[in-house]
Amino acid sequence: MKSDLFASEHMAQQATVPGMSLQNSKSIKYAVQGEMLARQGAMVAFRGNLQFERKGQGIGGMLKRAVTGEGLALMAVRGQGEAWFAHEAANCFIVDIEQGDALTINGRNVLCFDSTLSYEIRTVKGAGMTGGGLFNSVFTGYGKLGVICEGSPIVIPVTPEQPVYVDTDAVVGWSAQLNTSLHRSQSIGSMLRGGSGEAVQLMLQGQGFVIVRPSEATPQRASAG
Repeated sequence: MKSDLFASEHMAQQATVPGMSLQNSKSIKYAVQGEMLARQGAMVAFRGNLQFERKGQGIGGMLKRAVTGEGLALMAVRGQGEAWFAHEAANCFIVDIEQGDALTINGRNVLCFDSTLSYEIRTVKGAGMTGGGLFNSVFTGYGKLGVICEGSPIVIPVTPEQPVYVDTDAVVGWSAQLNTSLHRSQSIGSMLRGGSGEAVQLMLQGQGFVIVRPSEATPQRASAG
């Protein structure tokens, strides 16, 4: 059988080292030797002797989705084998977190991560309870974090001289040492989204970076009643 489908760039190769690697721009392969964590429903294939366990629904087992406070459930993957993870064909990236690093990231952008990483759910400082609360998870420790982004991400440097203002629906994550606060601007809000009145942005100050996606959260469609 012959086809471009079977080109080498599409073929899964046996892993030579344990841990996380990019299968392609839309998926991450994880060679499991022990335990790792992933968002529930993100596993698209696996081989080997692996067990999947739903994490508890308590605060320690969930990442909070920004703005809505909606929980993102996690699963533990244990054993020996390989698993592939993806989510709605979003672009995948691997972030190497080293000791002393701290990255705050939106739960909806987390795909999978090493069990050596620690994460803590925090309310974004200065954001109050707008839109039901603004929650992110701060990752620290040592290991790899698999991140997804709808479209190609935009990484914007933040300096003390140049704070950055971002749409809370478009932000993916930022350097955890940055200071955050809400910025209200009726004049800007009147010009965005065809005059829909978006008047609040998240302001980031300090030294670091912020990651945004070139789209906003897909609005929930009202169910037919």
